[in-house]
Amino acid sequence: MTNDFCTPDGAKRLKMKIEEYWKNRGFDVNINLVDSGFVPAMRSARTDVRSNMVNGMPQARGHVVSAGRGSMENFGNQALFN
Repeated sequence: MTNDFCTPDGAKRLKMKIEEYWKNRGFDVNINLVDSGFVPAMRSARTDVRSNMVNGMPQARGHVVSAGRGSMENFGNQALFN
């Protein structure tokens, strides 16, 4: 499945998309992949994608980038999950 971001391969693809998205906008984000092992509710293993972002926004020079109303307009209309 190409849209399953819980598999190791899917999590790696998601990590690369997020890093590339923010790098193109001048931000460095730290993304970590964490193997969570078998999850009975999912009936499979899961890989978590974790980052140093706050509310989906990268930190800038030690400060959190404002996520106020309209702030995403500055980042264009490009969808992350095309």
